[in-house]
Amino acid sequence: MTALLDVRDLTVAFETPRGRTEVVRDVSFELAPGASLGIVGESGSGKSMTSLAVMDLLPPGATRRGSIRLAGTELTTLPPREMRKVRGARVAMIFQDPLSCLNPYYTVGLQISEAYRAHRPRATRREARRAAVEAMERVHIPHAAERVDHYPHQFSGGMRQRVMIAMALSGEPELLIADEPTTALDVTVQKQILDLIAEIRRDTGAGLVMITHDLAVVSEIADDVLVMQHGDVVEQGGAEQVFSRPRHPYTRRLLEAVPRIDDPLVGPGGAR
Repeated sequence: MTALLDVRDLTVAFETPRGRTEVVRDVSFELAPGASLGIVGESGSGKSMTSLAVMDLLPPGATRRGSIRLAGTELTTLPPREMRKVRGARVAMIFQDPLSCLNPYYTVGLQISEAYRAHRPRATRREARRAAVEAMERVHIPHAAERVDHYPHQFSGGMRQRVMIAMALSGEPELLIADEPTTALDVTVQKQILDLIAEIRRDTGAGLVMITHDLAVVSEIADDVLVMQHGDVVEQGGAEQVFSRPRHPYTRRLLEAVPRIDDPLVGPGGAR
């Protein structure tokens, strides 16, 4: 079976006054259709740069080397115009901070409609608006027909993240990349967002790459895990194997840092 996403020897580098600096080095992994991969590591480990390289959204001054194939299509050699057809339609990203990603001057419905029409140039405004309402209903935003005309500041953090997910789904992508989608959300809302992403995967069959530093998130949603440190992959494998039998000292340290409910210091009346 052809992998949905096949990344080989991916390296991302920046040219700096001190010379070339590699922030991602020789990263390789596969994602099967409908499967989920968690990429974990501390800040600066290279996990977000890896996802941005897949989307060809690297910041100015960055270069990438290696192979990135989406269902057999090599993305690194696509002309910019062709890559724009892929981005949002076949691959979509859910960013970690919806408030900074959503334009405060436009309603959420208009922004979802814009994403919808970007890949359907013949769609009318009425059709795009209807699609925006349906997308908001799909992510369980109450009273979507009314709230489609609301602005981002009129939504809570969790609801704004649902808007971002609705926008990502507007192109019916084969692959979803979620970059820290539950950061800054309380644990109850975090659980709702993770359940929503799992529901979308079941309903659409889309593959998922989850970028996070939160091992609890990965344990709940990922089939496979890739652990990064300082731009390198230090461990990868099935989620059960990585969590129960970690091989690399860095992975073990990450797991040891996760608070346990059976730890007397974090249980009822604990000090943490």
